[in-house]
Amino acid sequence: MRRLRPFSLLRALIVGACSLLLLPGLGAAQNAVEPASTTRERAAFAAVPFRVGESFDFGLQAEWFLIRGNGTASLRVEALDTLRGNPAYRLSFRTKGGITVFKINDAQRSWLDARQLFSHRFEQKLDQTGYRKERTYEFFPEALRFVSLENPADSGTLASALPLDDVSFLYFIRTLPLKVGDEYTAARYYKRDGNPVTVRVLRTERITVPAGEFDAVVVKPIIRTKGLFSEGGEAEVWFSNDARHLPLKVRAKVSIATLTMELKRFSAGPPQ
Repeated sequence: MRRLRPFSLLRALIVGACSLLLLPGLGAAQNAVEPASTTRERAAFAAVPFRVGESFDFGLQAEWFLIRGNGTASLRVEALDTLRGNPAYRLSFRTKGGITVFKINDAQRSWLDARQLFSHRFEQKLDQTGYRKERTYEFFPEALRFVSLENPADSGTLASALPLDDVSFLYFIRTLPLKVGDEYTAARYYKRDGNPVTVRVLRTERITVPAGEFDAVVVKPIIRTKGLFSEGGEAEVWFSNDARHLPLKVRAKVSIATLTMELKRFSAGPPQ
């Protein structure tokens, strides 16, 4: 088993927020997005297989007993922002579709630190049949706290000083070597009860998706919480078996339904 090295005490786990009043000196002005980093600052960025402008569009299929539904999903590296003086990639994950009486139109964003690859902020706008919720979590690794802007009671202690949320977790996986037989584990999910986060590299195979034919490496990510990558969710993710680790396909059993995402088209984004 390969264990992820504990990252410095400067950052902690995934998705977060807790009343700003609980953290002296962390005022609302610090939540603003500032101008993007300079060229000199970018020289210190972590090596990653993605860049601003990268985009993926997926076809989404859902099966519930004999009922099927369709939809779309997308992943984007939207911009390079600066939060509280830190350069961060603004990542987005959107899903839209459903099965007969159940519809979903969700938008999630994460701000991933460009130097140390941890989440600064996690934003969710969930619009599902019978359920709507908007929430934004701010992460303050130095204080090991996450703060909910909408609901101070939904705040707490970060499990790590290098937090990851549901969206940034997927991009973080792309930075790993992903060699068959490897297992990576670390307590990096922002909420303690979601840990440890585990990534198991299962196998390689040749697959065909609407975007084309690819050599792929198959990964099983596990977060000990509810959701797509929950421990009992039987989720697998196919990445291209090269340095880019393009997300090609996701298949997961969630409750009594099976969800499948397949890549339809992608763009690497403009040269930096």
